[in-house]
Amino acid sequence: MPEAPEVEAVARSLRPLISGRTIRACKVIHRIAARPQSASLLERNLRGALVKRVMRRGKYLLLKLTRGVLVLHFRLDGQLIWFDGAPPRGIHVDVLLNFNRGALGFVDRRHFGRANWHQDAATVPSLRALGVDVFSRSFTHTAFHQLLGASRRPLKILLMDQSKIAGLGNIYSNEALWHARLHPRRRSNGLNAAESRLLYKAIVSTVKRALECCCSPAPNFRDPEWWFQGIERILKVYALEGKPCRRCETRIRRIQQGGRSTFFCPRCQR
Repeated sequence: MPEAPEVEAVARSLRPLISGRTIRACKVIHRIAARPQSASLLERNLRGALVKRVMRRGKYLLLKLTRGVLVLHFRLDGQLIWFDGAPPRGIHVDVLLNFNRGALGFVDRRHFGRANWHQDAATVPSLRALGVDVFSRSFTHTAFHQLLGASRRPLKILLMDQSKIAGLGNIYSNEALWHARLHPRRRSNGLNAAESRLLYKAIVSTVKRALECCCSPAPNFRDPEWWFQGIERILKVYALEGKPCRRCETRIRRIQQGGRSTFFCPRCQR
């Protein structure tokens, strides 16, 4: 699932492509992508709207328009594809935004992703519920330490809570905990000041390094098969069950937490 680094890379690459351009028409090809809204609502409100800004909040991509805002969530593997002309046959597209020259397609073959229009981003419940953004200046060690101290939940569960830290997901929570040498089942309020600071620094460095990978190379919207390259080279523990730990060569373990897989080193992470 695209987390803050991936969505931020998309936002940075998309800005020069569509900012200041007018959406001539919107076509919802698969209605499920617009749920719980109707396809006609999306098509009606996007037609003729000018893209003023391309932004990110947590894992959401926002297109600020002259009339409202388009909110995109990629869920597991949604993506954007740019077409210089009409989409070629055989290419899956859920929602198509037509510009004067070219079109932007929102694509999710498994139909988990969503594209919704709202009058004002400030009124969107899912956006209002987001906690401090992992890339924002407000995400300080002081704020993070307070979050930890106020929760008895396991560390991994707290890190993935979007109402606490927006944009941090399963992949980079696993990685940050490994770098900080902390067990994912540790109680959040059980960390001392030194451990709290170590985890904070691990989170910040992990997402920054991931963003560098997501931007080099930048997303190639003209390639229908594009996806983020190089992330696997920086992963130390995620999806590496049974592989030797990079620090101590102990086999990486996998457990279930909150319905998601957690990967950790049983020797290094205490």
